[in-house]
Amino acid sequence: MSHRRGADQGSGAKGDGRPLAIFLMGPTASGKTALAAEVVGRLGCAIVSVDSAMVYRGMDIGTAKPGPDLLARAPHRLIDILDPLEPYSAARFRDDALREMHAIAALGRVPLLVGGTGLYFRALERGLSTLPQANAEIRRGLGGEALAVGWPRLHARLAGVDPLAAVRIHPNDAQRIQRALEVWMLTGHPMSELLADHQPASLPFRVVKVVLAPADRRTLHERVARRFRAMVDAGLAEEVGRLRARGDLDPQLPSMRAVGYRQVWAYLEGEGDWTEMVRRGITATRQLAKRQLTWLRGEEAAARFDCVDPGSTDAVLTFLDRALSGEISER
Repeated sequence: MSHRRGADQGSGAKGDGRPLAIFLMGPTASGKTALAAEVVGRLGCAIVSVDSAMVYRGMDIGTAKPGPDLLARAPHRLIDILDPLEPYSAARFRDDALREMHAIAALGRVPLLVGGTGLYFRALERGLSTLPQANAEIRRGLGGEALAVGWPRLHARLAGVDPLAAVRIHPNDAQRIQRALEVWMLTGHPMSELLADHQPASLPFRVVKVVLAPADRRTLHERVARRFRAMVDAGLAEEVGRLRARGDLDPQLPSMRAVGYRQVWAYLEGEGDWTEMVRRGITATRQLAKRQLTWLRGEEAAARFDCVDPGSTDAVLTFLDRALSGEISER
């Protein structure tokens, strides 16, 4: 297997002339970060993070953010770029990611997009429909109402105005329920209708897709439980406590609704004991992994590797080496 590639090879400038990019996708706890570091070390790619929580500074333990040693070997673009008080969107991610991808390609290297946020991958590849900007006043109102009656009640309201969106959104998925209701309140049109009118945007890169997922979901569940307990042991509650102590953050912010953070925040507010918090955190992370796997099943044009297989790292590296050599065309 070849190791670091030269600029001409790394740019992937074959086929239709567009530079090459790699999408490394997988559910939480599938080993994407460790594999990406191997790809960087052996093939000379450059990582762009595709993670809606790693963008936030001070949220390290609960996001499984790479540590200093790994970042020294394999720098990640688009982590630690925002304060947790700031909003971030798929549209902004697309702009940021394309900027970083072009900068990487200009250096003769291949951008390696790594993460589990499916919406961000989809926005990057296909573009986004023209939806209204977030409205802070409406979001505060919906958040306050949810605190009073619960998100399932707002989901029921969504079913009345946008049944197609309601079918796709879980009754406890606060962020997506809020956004769908917000769009309807701002435009008078169901978000599903606006999305259906979307004309896909072209991505100025050719893409090779790799999906890292378990053949046996039970093994992933065990990994999720071990990892969440390890996060707790590493000081997740203290990390959330520091964020809560700032005084300007609240549990309705997108950053604080991240899996793990919202469960620990609730515990610090007096909801349940330590054991219940850990159980809820593991359950929420497993639910996240389930949603990610459902999305990944729709990625037909992807090479799939079992993250539990001890030989998966070498198999992925061999596949990508052949892809960068032009032996395998993008999918």
